[in-house]
Amino acid sequence: MANILKLGLPKGSLQESTLAIFKKAGWNFIVSNRTYTPYCDDPELESLLIRAQEIARYVEQGIFDVGITGKDWILENDADIEEVCELVYAKSSLRPVQWVLAVPEESPVKSVKDLEGRHISTEVVNLTRQYLVRQGVKAEVEFSWGATEAKPRLLSDAIVEVTETGSSLRANKLRIVDTILNSTTRFIANREAYQDPWKRQKIDNMARLLQSGIMATGHVGLKMNVSSEKLDRIMAMLPAMKTPTVSQLYNGSGAAVEVIVEEKTVREIIPTLIQAGATDIIEYPLNKVIP
Repeated sequence: MANILKLGLPKGSLQESTLAIFKKAGWNFIVSNRTYTPYCDDPELESLLIRAQEIARYVEQGIFDVGITGKDWILENDADIEEVCELVYAKSSLRPVQWVLAVPEESPVKSVKDLEGRHISTEVVNLTRQYLVRQGVKAEVEFSWGATEAKPRLLSDAIVEVTETGSSLRANKLRIVDTILNSTTRFIANREAYQDPWKRQKIDNMARLLQSGIMATGHVGLKMNVSSEKLDRIMAMLPAMKTPTVSQLYNGSGAAVEVIVEEKTVREIIPTLIQAGATDIIEYPLNKVIP
């Protein structure tokens, strides 16, 4: 019987960014609107799309060998799993998300202490209750099935909600009182599955390539030719993940320089390189960066 690794993929807000990271890492998934079982070009993977909120629990139970979910949902479910690695990406950016305590802009609430005896709506009931215990506050915490940002003023005094940029909270005229948790995406494994030699090697290889795909995101490669007399000046200007690669040109008149830089810096770097005498400059995209 062929070796198979069962993978839980997050459906919903993380779906597209997760599939994009897997593609950079070398795994291509085809998702049909009519099924929750994507096709993957790796015959050793069987995957299922399911809400990130549930993945940690199913990994703990062994229904999945591995899964992608947030640290927040691992804690909310108190899941006993193996955290293989951290993958810092979210719905629209490469940064952590935050679970925040928020109230209407006009609310008199200034701190969590002002919510004593009040009503809080949230999807993360356990995280919120644990937070209130740490703060020494007694308040009613109710599970929210969605549209949580619409509940203050009419249905609750405050909410605990996840935010990436804060734009949705501002659009709903809500004010952040406190941050409860910073959360990032995690690649997790069932503890028993992770002890299987074949699965462990497969899982560790996947983790390494997923991390390399994330590291490549937001970076590009630059190549250029530099004459010998201008090389030291160019080298001093270049930001690099590590020391730039320098190769002697065939005719001995200079060097070919190659470096990896943040993509957002290229618009300032290239004009400066041209002024300093670099020629034949090439910018190219990256799929993976493995330190």
